[in-house]
Amino acid sequence: MGKSIQQAENSAKTKASAWEIFSELVKLRLTALVLITTLVGFYAALTNETGGLAQNLAKLGMTLLGTGLLAAGAAILNQYLEREYDARMNRTLDRPLPSGAIGAEAALLLGGAFSVLGLLSLSAWVNLLVAVLGAVTLVTYLFVYTPLKRKSEWNTIIGAIPGALPPLMGWAAARGQVDPLGWTLFGILFFWQVPHFMAIAWLYREDYAKAGFVMLPNVDEDGVRTGRQAISHTVFLMIASLMPFTMKLVGTAYLVGAVLLGLLFLAAAVSFSRDLSRQSARRLFFASIIYLPLLLGLMVVDKLGV
Repeated sequence: MGKSIQQAENSAKTKASAWEIFSELVKLRLTALVLITTLVGFYAALTNETGGLAQNLAKLGMTLLGTGLLAAGAAILNQYLEREYDARMNRTLDRPLPSGAIGAEAALLLGGAFSVLGLLSLSAWVNLLVAVLGAVTLVTYLFVYTPLKRKSEWNTIIGAIPGALPPLMGWAAARGQVDPLGWTLFGILFFWQVPHFMAIAWLYREDYAKAGFVMLPNVDEDGVRTGRQAISHTVFLMIASLMPFTMKLVGTAYLVGAVLLGLLFLAAAVSFSRDLSRQSARRLFFASIIYLPLLLGLMVVDKLGV
């Protein structure tokens, strides 16, 4: 009896370990964010002509499946390409590839399979436009942003492009096209990423430098440009966040919430730019991860029929 209990405990530990490895490999939190923004884009695009959410559940399910596979595949391939650099940083040396939990060839095959399956499912079961947007996301993330991280401080701006495409994919899945309203969602995600990442890069600037990544906080010794980037893109984000209201996608409740959230986010960015401490960087980071889900939630709750 005691032996059986011990075997069960060992089996549970093995399964938990395998799940932890898989979660890290597919960057589960980042993939979840991709799926959430895709879902919001899809829901925001629904109209009386397209039908409501209930009438589009099958299409939504296939959109999320394909996008999730694509996001997971991109995460795995990104770690495959950066495995040597991840091994040099304290924050990433325990990832599955540098730690040896999974082999490089296995990661390459798994990442490639997920990516191909994601693109094929989007093209076959959603529409070709979404698959094209997904392909653009994959290519820019892996073959533009990833190598640019070791060459130019502009990588953050370029990397914000694939990061902002998922809500546009959701929009294109629901409507079969992209239009100015859809691009407002792209703009929100694009500008949000810069202050969010500046906070992270400032906290880990020594780690990034050790791995050979050229991030703005690495080369900006006094932090002036880093602080300016955080403030300017938060201001741009506030402007972008008002576009859904001006274009009558959402109502007054969203407008009030967007303004309040934007001011709080801006206050965190200004505080960060003034003292550039680890504490202020953490505040900016937490402000960013609170801001986005609340703003998207307001968009869903206060959506108007368009």
